[in-house]
Amino acid sequence: MDTVKIGKVYRHFKGNYYFVEDIAYDSETQERMVVYKPLYDREDGRSLWIRPEKMFLEQIPERPDNITGQKSRFELVNDFDTQKRKEEIYDRH
Repeated sequence: MDTVKIGKVYRHFKGNYYFVEDIAYDSETQERMVVYKPLYDREDGRSLWIRPEKMFLEQIPERPDNITGQKSRFELVNDFDTQKRKEEIYDRH
C-alpha cells in the first residue's frame, strides 16, 4: 500500500486542494490517520481534518461529482503552483 507524504499537497476528486500536516494514530486501533487542512477558505471555518489513511488513498467508483477524473479519493500533486496555473488558464477559456 502507498503511504501519504507529510508536507505535500493532495487534490481531492471534487477538485479542492489539501495540505497534509501529519500522520496520527487511533488510540484504540493504532490505525494510521491523515491529518490535513484545506488550502481554501471554508464557509464553516473548519481548518483541520483527519481521515484513515486507507480511506484517504482508496480507489473511488465513477460518480458525477468527480470533476477531476482521478481514480483515488486524494492524489498527490507534484507541482502545486504549476497545477494551479494550468487550472486558472483552463477556467478562463
